[in-house]
Amino acid sequence: MKEKEIYNQTVTSDQQPAAEGIENTPAADERANMTAESDTPTDTVADEGDQASQLAAEAAAWKDRCLRLQAEFDNYRKRTLREKMELVETGGKEVLLAMLPVRDDIQRAVAAMEKTDDAAAIREGVRLIAQKFTEALRQRGVTEIEALGNDFDEEQCEAVARFAAGEEKKGKVIDVVQTGYRLGERVLRFAKVVVGE
Repeated sequence: MKEKEIYNQTVTSDQQPAAEGIENTPAADERANMTAESDTPTDTVADEGDQASQLAAEAAAWKDRCLRLQAEFDNYRKRTLREKMELVETGGKEVLLAMLPVRDDIQRAVAAMEKTDDAAAIREGVRLIAQKFTEALRQRGVTEIEALGNDFDEEQCEAVARFAAGEEKKGKVIDVVQTGYRLGERVLRFAKVVVGE
């Protein structure tokens, strides 16, 4: 029994200094000091303050950027609206300028008709004016819809009447009541036609 007690005492006494030695080593002291320094509340508060100020500065920069972008878009919208209004107001200016010489020719023809009785000269003058007017329209992209003798096309023509014209002219345009016009590829005015049946 005494041997067991001595052995236990020896083991415990041997272990204690070893445990005390581990706790009291200089490396352990440095680790304890480092963890104690990093856990101080002043450092944590300072880091959080830096992060908060950095986030606030970043939020202010994004807000400023957003406000500038919104202002640029508003200016763009106003500018395009103003340009559209100007285009609507002055859109027909080119066409009107092209029609003014034709009007001048018509006035000259009217004045000439009052001074002369030569029907052939008057007829030739009116024909030239009509030709000039058609050319002015053509330069602006307006062309006549050729319908007479062609198959009836409901996308370009409007049937105002049907007339019995025989089997060979069935479904074809046999007369044009009012000429139709296209502006480029779009129909500006449908041609009013008589269709054979």
